[in-house]
Amino acid sequence: MDGDWPQPAEPKALLMDVGGVLTTNVFESFAAFSEAETGDPDSVRDMFANDERAQRLLVEHECGRMAETEFSAGMADLLAERSGRTLDPVGLARRMLALTQRDDAMVEAVTKIKQAGVPVAIVSNSMGDRGYESFDMTQLADVIVISGEHGVRKPSRRLYQIACDGLGVPPPHCVMVDDVPRNLSGAARLGIRGVHHTNAADTIAELHELFGLEL
Repeated sequence: MDGDWPQPAEPKALLMDVGGVLTTNVFESFAAFSEAETGDPDSVRDMFANDERAQRLLVEHECGRMAETEFSAGMADLLAERSGRTLDPVGLARRMLALTQRDDAMVEAVTKIKQAGVPVAIVSNSMGDRGYESFDMTQLADVIVISGEHGVRKPSRRLYQIACDGLGVPPPHCVMVDDVPRNLSGAARLGIRGVHHTNAADTIAELHELFGLEL
């Protein structure tokens, strides 16, 4: 029960997702890819939500146990089966994320928070490498925790704990920003305060209130 979880305390550190938070909306990119290659904008999102085979591919890839090429080949086969269209497996994961772009407003806000002395960690599930191309992670964060490098993915509490330990800040004093509510639920089990990201303006305003910084 929620009451058995540690409760959030004074915010002292920030944990940030990448895809869909420091970039534009991941699901909009999935939809554009799906429309272009299968004729159905909901193909990818539906399969990740409801198809156990697609879910298995995603979990294995995000946990670093499956290479991007194998993930892309598997998804190409499943999407072809669903749509009746042949998909090129080469670069499929990159095409799925092709429309995501760096969100400069969010990056600037996180940079200001870090410059103000607040410890910052990246906590991200990995899909290929395109999502990280636009960032100098070592400049943006003090600690970088990518699922594929640790063999565990959000919403597992272990991934958040690795980030908190790396920062040297207890979880109840950390704030996690993510665009996926279930990831925030996983963090909440450690007492981490969640900020559900839907757009830069609202998230920046909430971070301003939590940390008392001009962003």
